[in-house]
Amino acid sequence: MLITEGIVPVMSELRKRQDPGKVADTDPQNVLPRSTSVLSSVLSGFDHPRLVILIFLAAFAAWFLSPEDTSSLSHSYAVCSSSGARIYTVDHVVPNAQCLVVDGSLILDIGSLDDIMARWVARGRLRSSLQIRYLDKSSIVVPGLSDSHAHILEYGASKQLLLESAKTIKDTVALVRQHILDNHDILNDPSKIIEGWGWDHTSWPVEEWPTSDDLDMDPIIRGRPVILQSKDGHALWLSKETFALNSPWPSEIEGGVIMKDSSGNPSGVILDKAQDLLQKSDPTEQDLLRRFDATVKDVLSHGLTSVHDAGFKPVSLEFFTRQAAAGNLPFRIYGMRYFNENDPYWGNLSEPIINAGDGRLNARSVKIFADGALRSGGAALHEPYHDNPHTKGFMRVDPKVLADVVPKFLRDGWQVNIHAIGDYANGVVLDTFEAALKDVDITALRPRLEHAQILTQSDLERVGKLGVISSIQPTHAISDMWFAEERLGPERVKGLYAFRSLLDHGSRLAIGSDFPVEDMNPLAGFHAAITRLSPEGQSPNGPSGWFPEQRLTRMEALRGMTIDAAYASFTEDSLGSLVPGKRADYVVLSQDIMTVPVDQILSTKVQATVIDGRVAFGQV
Repeated sequence: MLITEGIVPVMSELRKRQDPGKVADTDPQNVLPRSTSVLSSVLSGFDHPRLVILIFLAAFAAWFLSPEDTSSLSHSYAVCSSSGARIYTVDHVVPNAQCLVVDGSLILDIGSLDDIMARWVARGRLRSSLQIRYLDKSSIVVPGLSDSHAHILEYGASKQLLLESAKTIKDTVALVRQHILDNHDILNDPSKIIEGWGWDHTSWPVEEWPTSDDLDMDPIIRGRPVILQSKDGHALWLSKETFALNSPWPSEIEGGVIMKDSSGNPSGVILDKAQDLLQKSDPTEQDLLRRFDATVKDVLSHGLTSVHDAGFKPVSLEFFTRQAAAGNLPFRIYGMRYFNENDPYWGNLSEPIINAGDGRLNARSVKIFADGALRSGGAALHEPYHDNPHTKGFMRVDPKVLADVVPKFLRDGWQVNIHAIGDYANGVVLDTFEAALKDVDITALRPRLEHAQILTQSDLERVGKLGVISSIQPTHAISDMWFAEERLGPERVKGLYAFRSLLDHGSRLAIGSDFPVEDMNPLAGFHAAITRLSPEGQSPNGPSGWFPEQRLTRMEALRGMTIDAAYASFTEDSLGSLVPGKRADYVVLSQDIMTVPVDQILSTKVQATVIDGRVAFGQV
């Protein structure tokens, strides 16, 4: 994507003829010869007029044929397509446009090249003063993409020791062993805690829970404190040394599970609230910065301009507050403060953070866990699990606590976002919202169901009636589809990941990934939402997709990552669509995800991520 300003129309026209998808900067300062030193000795024998002409022609040829420097954007500029209206605004008034005009950090205009230029001149500005950047022929522009449910610092931490590639317990242990051998500071210090992320017992040939003995059988690992987080974040696999360092362990814990061996001792895995029993020192500032930096690189390269962090614990909240004050947030963060029912109620003592760091940080919501996860068997169901009739899962919080604190948080101005997976948990949460939302302005409160995974038919209808936002993760659907029916049975599974039903019953969908649980790439979520297929084009129901009647349209999926995600974070007046007056957050994609065959969507590249009108990744 190159640049033009219309000052030298002949050169501009030559460039257009060379490649109509790429035109050049015609500012006079960029027309000057880039270098004449190489020519001086060669041309010394020519008379003066011929020398001047030859130097000019050589310099012009060098300028014309060389790669363009696109690093500098003017304060005001336009991004235009040379092949039709390829800017998707996600605005019903002007859904597609040829050009987008940026003035500083804001969108100034949208429309055809002729129209935006006419309005530019009508504002008393010179036609030649508007810098124009042309898209590649196949490229499109969409609003800045949002991930409505993710874990920023946890993603960075997970990069230290990734376990998702391991397909057996033995493979996982081998990865831990190699990590120790590859890091001499760990190898030489047996007391150093080893942390990893991503093991998934549901993907192993034999679905079984790992044990501490599995780790301690390896002589390199034996005697070391090891803490391995499961893929869904709801289970920890611990070494014997970790159990010893955190003893004594209670026989039971409400809202969690400590798995036991035949002798009644911890066997190696703890679930949900039992994880809170683990004593870990807070990460250092250096640890936090390293984790954040690892996340930033991937966020921007995937076209994300906003991320909703689903669980700010105090250390995270304080870290991001410091970064916002220092101007060190490269993308927008919408934080949900973590709720711990064992702590005193704080909703009336703490002020929400709104638009700190020039709009880069907001923390005006609270995240409450109602139950566990389906993958680890902790989702709270009305009826027992189909593959484990001895359990219905469990609630992580007493419904009475929800009934007490939810109205308080809403009254004190906090958005309430509740993690709910199982149909029983979702029902309890909706009961709580229904009681708390009577005679109130729902648009001022905007409560959210985080995940909204399994719902009864009556609750699918109730979500929309109550005005509750469904925060969904389409990539969870294609991960869970391989074991979901076995876990839930053939009838109950029909209410799992019922995105179309939620939307049709009036619930607004905010789409996210839950990274690092799933792939951060928003196009993976987009593909999953509209196909219900794995990236390889597979599903338990064949190539038509897993329960294809629950697919979203492409525009519905795009809205869930843009304007509806903005609504879910109270930012729809400034973000989420490309209309004049809003922040100039946009993404340039290498091809048209709204029209290409679905099997080509995941080959799309992010060419540029732009926040507040400035390039944060790639180039425009």
